[in-house]
Amino acid sequence: EVQLEEFGGGLVQPGGSLRLSCAASGSPFKNYHMRWVRQAPGKDLEWVAGIGSGSGSETYTDSVKGRFTISRDNAKSALYLQMNSLKPEDTAVYYCALRASRGRGTQVTVSS
Repeated sequence: EVQLEEFGGGLVQPGGSLRLSCAASGSPFKNYHMRWVRQAPGKDLEWVAGIGSGSGSETYTDSVKGRFTISRDNAKSALYLQMNSLKPEDTAVYYCALRASRGRGTQVTVSS
């Protein structure tokens, strides 16, 4: 059974940056497509970004294109999300996800 744990959330001003990390264990991490998803207060879960297992091809939801970068380190079983030019509407709990599993999340709050 895969276990996922997210790190790196916090409070940041609009225009600021954060880097989220996710540590995976219990599964052959390198074989799987990985995702970041988020849930804002009162809203549904939203897919943010994905990265392939092999070539590492990246995909993003339109609202974060050009601002967020997803990456992975298969040797460390780690997933990352670099978030730049943050906006108040990026405020949410962010989760890393592998197939149907996700961690407990990390809170990102963008506010002045």
